[in-house]
Amino acid sequence: MVHKTFYYARVSTREQNLDRQLEAFRALGADDREIITDKESGKNLDRPGYQALKSAMLRSGDTLV
Repeated sequence: MVHKTFYYARVSTREQNLDRQLEAFRALGADDREIITDKESGKNLDRPGYQALKSAMLRSGDTLV
């Protein structure tokens, strides 16, 4: 089984910018398909990107950065 690495970037509002986080992930070798983003408050875990990671993408042995 091949283990994958996923990268999760989040900011709290739509006005905030994800660019620095995305640049850092790309510097680590991340491919755009491996980067999941949310522009949602961190007050709860009901965020579309996070939920996709948790329910459909991450498998045992994968890494989340």
